[in-house]
Amino acid sequence: MAEEAKAKGNAAFSAGDFPTAIRHFSEAIDLAPTNHVLYSNRSAAYASLNKYAEALTDAKKTVELKPDWSKGYSRLGAAHLGLAHYDDAVSAYKKGLEYDPNNEALKSGLADAQASVSRSRAGPPPPGNNLFGDAFSGPEMWAKLTADPSTRAYLQQPDFVKMMQEIQKNPSNLNLYLKDQRVMQALGVLLNLKFRTPTSEDTEMPESSPSPSSPPERKRAAEPEPVKVPEPEPEPEPMDLTEEKREKKERKAQAVSEKELGNAAYKKKDFDTAIAHYTKAMELDDEDISYLMNRAATYLEMGQYEDCIKDCDKAVERGRELRSDFKMIAKALTRKGSALVKMAKTSKDYEPAIESFQKALTEHRNPDTLKKRNDAEKAKKELEQQEYFDPKVADEEREKGNEYFKQQKYPEAIKHYTESLKRNPKDPRAYSNRAACYTKLGALPEGLKDAEKCIELDPTFSKGYNRKGAVQFFMKEYDKALETYQEGLKHDPNNQELLDGVKRCVEQINKASRGDLTPDELKERQAKGMQDPEVQNILQDPVMRQVLIDFQENPKAAQEHTKNPMVMNKIQKLVSAGIVQIR
Repeated sequence: MAEEAKAKGNAAFSAGDFPTAIRHFSEAIDLAPTNHVLYSNRSAAYASLNKYAEALTDAKKTVELKPDWSKGYSRLGAAHLGLAHYDDAVSAYKKGLEYDPNNEALKSGLADAQASVSRSRAGPPPPGNNLFGDAFSGPEMWAKLTADPSTRAYLQQPDFVKMMQEIQKNPSNLNLYLKDQRVMQALGVLLNLKFRTPTSEDTEMPESSPSPSSPPERKRAAEPEPVKVPEPEPEPEPMDLTEEKREKKERKAQAVSEKELGNAAYKKKDFDTAIAHYTKAMELDDEDISYLMNRAATYLEMGQYEDCIKDCDKAVERGRELRSDFKMIAKALTRKGSALVKMAKTSKDYEPAIESFQKALTEHRNPDTLKKRNDAEKAKKELEQQEYFDPKVADEEREKGNEYFKQQKYPEAIKHYTESLKRNPKDPRAYSNRAACYTKLGALPEGLKDAEKCIELDPTFSKGYNRKGAVQFFMKEYDKALETYQEGLKHDPNNQELLDGVKRCVEQINKASRGDLTPDELKERQAKGMQDPEVQNILQDPVMRQVLIDFQENPKAAQEHTKNPMVMNKIQKLVSAGIVQIR
């Protein structure tokens, strides 16, 4: 209910019916008294009616509820400025800029407030000869031009802004620009000679963006833009506005109202009603693709993916015709990709979705779109593996690999084992056999990886431990190899290959203990041992350093150390690494 009242308030504000907007915002506040956006909206509506005291109260409440929201300080500054509290206005705008340093509305408001402070301290300016000099003085000029819908759009045009700045610096320059219709329109607004017709430009409506795996992403319904010092009295309709333009403006305002109602219905999950309102908005204004985008989002939420895709394609096509913001084009392409993902049943079905996401990233590199593309690629790969899965063919390929292994044609064997794993990635035998091939070819890291995968898939498969131990032995990591063989014997105590592996490792370790290594062997083993993080930690341990000193200098203390199993395990580790020799 609060969202519905808020939507009605936004629509009324867009239509310039500020009393009605205030009434609807008040109803929404009664239903949701902690919603800071509602107080912000009502503050803007009060300011539009020159009720700055009420606007100030609501602005203070906005900041109280959401202290880190920059727009709240924009409302607060505008209200203070309207009440001529210039120093307070400066403080409010500065506080807002602490949270959002790049906010143009806050920067502009601060400049106006500071100018007002300077002018108030300097006293009234001397009377000039220009009849219209006062109309162009101070921040009130920009506030009035911003507040009036007939001139607001001009402020986006650099040449107009430059002309008005020149006139503000020297009102006599007005004579240079009187032929420009925009300047004449602005002059009428500043002298209260024209009727003020608010438009929907003061409000920015929410856009719904559901993702395939989460609830629809939607921007909060944005509030009316800050109006610092609006016109105190209504002004007559501009004489140069043609009937056609007036009708077009009214239709745009109606379209915005329909969009607001659609947004409210969407949030209540009344999708059919939302579709009807978005469709009506599109009929009223075909120059705003956000209506198409919102309808596509609703179709996506309803599961009508083909309709969603059609609307997204239309939005992209129409957006390019209108030269819409590239971010909107990217959003349409992303939404299309999300719909295609929802429809995907085979790995091939993911290809157009990935293509759509990629096109969106070309328009605008958005992290959310990038994640969706990566997720789609991952899902495609997983589905490909499922579609390729065939245990029977996997066994045939493994047998072919075995034949090549017997012939010592290890590269050919690896090729067939790899194909076998593609057909059945859960077969530990294929990993074990491929690990043996890698070991024969001296590709020890690859062999170790396959052996570990084999053990992961079947911890009771003794061949996996034998493959891993063999790789570690060839890598001269005898301690690790010994641990691997011993772990395998827990599952198969009588396995001769594992028992032989233990014997070989013990011989190599004892060889180091007896000091039977050649100088080159010792140097190689020490270099390898120093790369072992466990050995590094032992040597850096102050306690172990003292133990090693005691073994050299204090036999009695050394004898006590031999009674500590943890110490002796570490000593044995250093002996195996060739770092320490016991004679």
